[in-house]
Amino acid sequence: MAARFGCPIGLSDHTPGTAASVAAVSLGACAVEKHFTLARADGGPDAAFSLEPAEFKALVDDTKNAWAALGRAHYDVLGSEATSLLFRRSLYVTADVKKGEPLTRANVRSVRPGNGLPPADLDKVLAGRATRDLTRGEPLDWSMVG
Repeated sequence: MAARFGCPIGLSDHTPGTAASVAAVSLGACAVEKHFTLARADGGPDAAFSLEPAEFKALVDDTKNAWAALGRAHYDVLGSEATSLLFRRSLYVTADVKKGEPLTRANVRSVRPGNGLPPADLDKVLAGRATRDLTRGEPLDWSMVG
């Protein structure tokens, strides 16, 4: 909804408990409205779906955790990942290619180690041609693709 309407979204939660609010946050809601009562036993029209203090604290904690768990998509290499980059797949030349020849699935493939271009760039690579003679076994880099 946020993307469709171009505005922040939230939930006015009139359900018992906290599950709907936490689910809404995990789906992108950035605001939650929930009724509060010091004691549900005191009654009132909203008592059935109002939260008592301990429940409200749990709601706050759980929605904060859900929001934090969403994280953000990124493709940067974290410091902790630097030593394991070689274990990733990357794009390599799998057959000799002459300068000017097209790069194809027959001569480029995703293999280990991770010294070449990321596999996510395969479609861009396959749209290009070799900028120089390429030898089987070379990891691809953008200087080789034109």
